[in-house]
Amino acid sequence: MSKFLTYEDRLVIAQLLQENVSFGVIGNKLGKDRTTIAKEIKKHSYDKKSGRPGYPYNPCKHRSTCKAKKLCGNSCTHQSAYKCSLCSECTLHCLDFAEDICSVKTKPPYVCNGCSQLSKCTLLKRIYDPSDAHEMAHQSISESRTGILSNEDDIARINGIISPLVKNGQSLHQIYIEHIDEIMCSEKTLYNYVDAQLFDIRNIDLPRKVKYRPRYKQPEFKVDRGCRIGRNYSDFQKFLESNPESTVIQIINLLDKVLGSKDFSRLFPVILTDNGSEFSNPKAIEKRDAIPCNRTNVFYCDPSAPYQKGACEVNHELIRRILPKGSSFDDLTQKDIFLMMDHINSYKRKKLNNRSPYETFSFYYGEDILKKLGCKPVAAENIILKPKLLKK
Repeated sequence: MSKFLTYEDRLVIAQLLQENVSFGVIGNKLGKDRTTIAKEIKKHSYDKKSGRPGYPYNPCKHRSTCKAKKLCGNSCTHQSAYKCSLCSECTLHCLDFAEDICSVKTKPPYVCNGCSQLSKCTLLKRIYDPSDAHEMAHQSISESRTGILSNEDDIARINGIISPLVKNGQSLHQIYIEHIDEIMCSEKTLYNYVDAQLFDIRNIDLPRKVKYRPRYKQPEFKVDRGCRIGRNYSDFQKFLESNPESTVIQIINLLDKVLGSKDFSRLFPVILTDNGSEFSNPKAIEKRDAIPCNRTNVFYCDPSAPYQKGACEVNHELIRRILPKGSSFDDLTQKDIFLMMDHINSYKRKKLNNRSPYETFSFYYGEDILKKLGCKPVAAENIILKPKLLKK
């Protein structure tokens, strides 16, 4: 049973209060403790300033005998020809005003709902209304779940964990998965703390949360079209015919050799590519010179449909964190490529059930193949997805 009262429960409470029923009886009716009913009424009732028919709200002790007139002078907008006690503002101007407090509100049921004098009373009343009580209760629950619940020491401790790793290019999700027992709060809370600027990092430091579209720049010079002479697509095809090993086929053959025909066929039963010219010779990719001849099957995405192979774009994005657009690939060594991909493949992904590509591949195919490919795991606290990775 829920510990929260429903709107129907509050309707029952209001009805039984009208009948002057005790808290114990109301509790038995709803299956709640009597103290729960008492706390509900005390917490979610409210004061109401109202009079009775023909008389305004007036909590003065002398209201029944007072004959004072023109307390606020001739400028009064509520002037009464009979007496000022019939005006709702007389208590604001009268020097003899003394508040009369009803004793009913000081003892159970602490509200005026079942009072026999309610229709004749002009004092301050305490009312329990089920609609208002239900709204106040839900507002109280909502407010209790908002705000910063951690103290300064906790904030400083969490900051010491996440800020250095974010500055190394790691996401809050990656950090949260690796340090969930140390952080002791939800991933959403971490994002809220960053929004509140409680850490040394800001939203601008989170790679995917804030992205800026680069401003358009006027070209500094016009391209000399003469540079394309002898370098068009037909020239490219002629070059491939005379240098067949200069294409992606060379990489496929190298993988086939390193992995062996059995593991290669197990890992690459099918290859889905884009429409790039480097994949323009599918038969050379699918066949090998040795037996067995068939090693894979090549398929192409539809033109202008990158979503058909969207999973690759995640790695491209992570590569661009280390090598931003405009960076040259010319000076990269194979060692640099291995280092970069080791960090990327050790980076946990939500779509992989919070595992890294390295862990997922190892689970399905074993670490022996990873060793053949030269892949190495990187500890979570050492992962760097920033340009400084290749500048060490």
